[in-house]
Amino acid sequence: MTRFHSDDYINFLRLVTPENAADSQKSMDRFNVKEDCPVFAGCYEFCEISAGGSIAGAMKLNKRDSDISINWAGGLHHAKKSEASGFCYVNDIVLGILELLKEHQRVLYIDIDIHHGDGVEEAFYTTDRVMTLSFHKYGDFFPGTGDLRDVGAAKGKHYSLNFPLKDGVDDDTFLDIFKPIVDRVMEWYRPEAIVLQCGADSLAGDRLGCFNLSLKGHSGAVRHVKGLNVPLLLLGGGGYTIRNVARAWCYETAIALDTEVSRALPHNDYYEYFGPDYKLEVPCSNMENQNSRQYLEKTRCVDV
Repeated sequence: MTRFHSDDYINFLRLVTPENAADSQKSMDRFNVKEDCPVFAGCYEFCEISAGGSIAGAMKLNKRDSDISINWAGGLHHAKKSEASGFCYVNDIVLGILELLKEHQRVLYIDIDIHHGDGVEEAFYTTDRVMTLSFHKYGDFFPGTGDLRDVGAAKGKHYSLNFPLKDGVDDDTFLDIFKPIVDRVMEWYRPEAIVLQCGADSLAGDRLGCFNLSLKGHSGAVRHVKGLNVPLLLLGGGGYTIRNVARAWCYETAIALDTEVSRALPHNDYYEYFGPDYKLEVPCSNMENQNSRQYLEKTRCVDV
């Protein structure tokens, strides 16, 4: 974990517990371990598991043991070098990408979480070996970053891309921008590996989100990136209507495996959570799509 994060930050996470947190207030303030990133029992072990899954997935790709690796416990894109943020303590994505860079000259990072992938963008903002591409809600919304004109700096200039979106994005709107932009990036950048963060809080009905994607739109991004036939690391991320998170990542695992799954959910210990229809679908709502065609075209064609 200290390949990216500072030694003192990781050491703090290793030692802090709910029992001794009151005596560590100064360090908690320094590392932003408070409010949306509280101390909890097993926090360090969770960080080890999440980060270890993404590193191990990257190693599988490096060794050509897999075409696609999945870590749904990863995708914690807000964590910074010495700071927790947005429910994220250790940035498994950055660690996975650093592992991929051992064997791949160029890595493309794509983020479809409703929140901007700020921690990953910041980590690679000045390098051309990693290109970051984030589709996210922008405006008065956490973390407040991801402006269209944030394009990288120094050697990394024009290797950070952001597509800020407004409330109510639906399947057709999302895929109509996602596919051509990703295809153009692939043509221009020619990455040797891709990391796709599949945050499920961009789905319709999410408790913290304000987009209107069904499984068709969200999984359509996964299906499109898989079809590029580049070594692929699939990661989780946000998602706060838990039954829909499970639906999405189950279906997207099936896409990765070229496997058909029944739309009717099988009986299991958590079956009652998926009522009243007990189906795999995540339906759209009737919320207004505030992303006009004019806005989308202007955003896509802006000269930065």
